[in-house]
Amino acid sequence: MELNQQKIAVLCNYELLPERVGGMDTFFWAFDQKCKESNIEVDWYFPNTATHGAYKTLTIKYSSSKSIEDFFLENLSKTESQYTHIITHFLELCTPFFYNVKQLSKAKIIGVDHNPRPLEGYPVVKRIKKRMKGLLYSRSIDLFIGVSEYTVKELLKDFGKHIKPKTKVIYNGINTAEIKTRSIRSFEKPTFLVASHLRQSKGIQDLIQAVALLPEPNKKELKIDIYGDGPYRTHLETLVQELKLNNCFNFKGSSAQLKSLYGLYDYMLQPTHMECFSLSILESLAANVPVITTNVGGNEEAITHNENGYIFEAGNIQQLANLLQEVYLENKKITANTRNLIEERFTIDKMVDNYLKLLS
Repeated sequence: MELNQQKIAVLCNYELLPERVGGMDTFFWAFDQKCKESNIEVDWYFPNTATHGAYKTLTIKYSSSKSIEDFFLENLSKTESQYTHIITHFLELCTPFFYNVKQLSKAKIIGVDHNPRPLEGYPVVKRIKKRMKGLLYSRSIDLFIGVSEYTVKELLKDFGKHIKPKTKVIYNGINTAEIKTRSIRSFEKPTFLVASHLRQSKGIQDLIQAVALLPEPNKKELKIDIYGDGPYRTHLETLVQELKLNNCFNFKGSSAQLKSLYGLYDYMLQPTHMECFSLSILESLAANVPVITTNVGGNEEAITHNENGYIFEAGNIQQLANLLQEVYLENKKITANTRNLIEERFTIDKMVDNYLKLLS
């Protein structure tokens, strides 16, 4: 490697699936392209290889028999694999892996935290273990990146306030050009969508129970399309049947066309119990579709109550039912263009530029 030439490794414990292309895939492609334009060489370490989208242009290293961590350490011991920067996404932070990397490399190590926390917090034993890991291994990480202010606060809770000087927020961003925008919003009998992986922590069971509390005339008219799939789908479908709400809910499954579908609706519903910083919220807002969501994670860093959506207390089914009723009866309505905030603060270009600045 030439003097002063940058070569970086990006480790992502993120399976590359052609049927599930989301905001992070778009970021990886854009970041790789910008690095090449800046004469920065990038090796990508994923759990698998891929050729869909722009992945065919990335230098991907993977092992079908070893973890990303073990495979990377093996490669790092080779002289031709020396790096100036090592960035990790979706890897557990403050583990012996980072200590081992520090022993083998002079690279600047940057750990990015995308992980949501449980609504009730971690159990005491897990909190103690995290704090001990922070004391033992946090010195091996040069910079902690949180994808929201919430995430940075949680990092300090997890590993100790001594890491505060090494923390920074870089918000996730989206490619607004890909999002079809809704020009006219209907306030009379608005339509709703959910875009979510179907697991218990996403709180969709709360939404179903909230709809069950609505007056019968509204239940006969209300339509909510649910996009996504996951292990909790059968439970949710059973709950809909038990509460006799089949007329209200339509499970549409996963869709690769979601970016063009947001704009077909008037509001997005996201009753999640756990969140870090939601790309689906950003995409919905970019489509000029306000979001009704909970007060968890970084949601309130994108949603301002009564301005571009509504915030309710996570798990508060009655509060969600009241909001749905008020919106459906036009007693509450969002009139602002919600796309403006995204174009100002949460674009993929801003996200890529902020990560590039870490390499200077």
